[in-house]
Formats: sequence, C-alpha cells, structure tokens
Amino acid sequence: MNASIPADSTAPLASSVALDSRRGLNRTIAAFFSVASRAYDQRTLQRVVYQPPQDEILDLLRRQGSRHIVDIGCGTGILTSRIAEELRPDTVYGIDMSPGMLARARERSQLVQWRNEPAEQLGLPNESVDAVITTTAFHFFNQPLALAEFHRVLKPGGLLAINAINLRARWAAPAQRLTGTRFSPAAAPSPQQMVDLITIAGFELVEQHPVRRPWYSRPWPDMLTVAVRR
Repeated sequence: MNASIPADSTAPLASSVALDSRRGLNRTIAAFFSVASRAYDQRTLQRVVYQPPQDEILDLLRRQGSRHIVDIGCGTGILTSRIAEELRPDTVYGIDMSPGMLARARERSQLVQWRNEPAEQLGLPNESVDAVITTTAFHFFNQPLALAEFHRVLKPGGLLAINAINLRARWAAPAQRLTGTRFSPAAAPSPQQMVDLITIAGFELVEQHPVRRPWYSRPWPDMLTVAVRR
C-alpha cells in the first residue's frame, strides 16, 4: 500500500502533545460511556458512523492474516465480535475503560477475551499480538503513552490501524467546536500530527486516507492510519 497523506499546514507535533494535558479524565469518560452504552448500539448510529471504518479494518485484518488481535476502546464489542466470528483468529482481545460498555460486549460474544484496562497501561505481555486496532477512540487517549503501549505489545512487523476523527476534513466544523475548548476531554491530531506521533513511537507509515464512506455518512470527518511496528 502507498502512503497518501493529505496536505497539512498544521502546528507542529508539540501542539498535539500539549493537548494531552487534558488527558486526565479517563474515569469520567468511562462512566459516561457506561451510561450511554445502550444508545451506542442504536442501529442507525452504528450504520452511519461506525460501520464504514469497521468494515475497512476488518478487510485489512483479513488481507494481513492477523492471528492475535487486540481492539483498544472496543466499546460494546461490535467490531471485536465480528473479528472473532468472521476471521476466527487464534486470539482476540477487546479492551475498554468503560464497565458498562464491556458488560454489553460480554453479552455479545464469548469468543473474545474482554478486559477493563486503559489504552495507556495494557496488561498484555511484550510482543504478544500481531495487530492493534482502535476505532473512534484515539482522541480520548494519552496518545504518546498509548502508542508506546501499542508498540510494546506488538510483534516486530505487527500491524497498527487507527481510525480517528480528522478535524482538517471538509465537514469537521461540528467536531472542531466540540473538541476545540479547554474543557473538552478529546484531542484529535491532524493527519500530519498522527504521522509524527506514530513515527516517534517507532512505527512506519504504510497508508493514510479518509475512511471510505457511502454518500449518507460522508460528512463524518475521519481518517484511517495504517502502520507497522519497526
């Protein structure tokens, strides 16, 4: 795959790292999503917002032949369960900070090893998985710390796939307003900042592009970044 990086004249990586000073709200965010877990599974929401990147990542894992996979910020486990059922890998972990989300995930599938852990402090052994994925959650992480953990648990040459909000996208104004205040728990790196973050963390960029969406969900501003562990 060839890298396709949108032109970007954003602030340097330091700006993205500075935004991580707002990363101290993990427990509050987890509590909110525990309450919101039932609404999260609403069919229209899933079809419009979440299914397109999940379909892309599922296809990527299928082509890669990944056998030991961890889904970080797995929510109610829709994608994680699809991976377990459709790809039948040797091991699948679903990791989330929200007990409410994981309770629904456990009801969905017994093929997945569900774990209540932060992205920045995984309980997995070094070099134990060959794919780390995360969809629509990266903006809540302490991104440098999370990427260091992803690098630690991935085998050399292992796959990293991050679906993230792109505030430089054409339709991103609502998301900009939501995440652009000092009270926001979310901080979304620009495409170039994402490249900088993964490079510093020891990954090599493979591909970056807007998520391929049907016409009715194109206003959702997100991108997919794919890399491998050096």
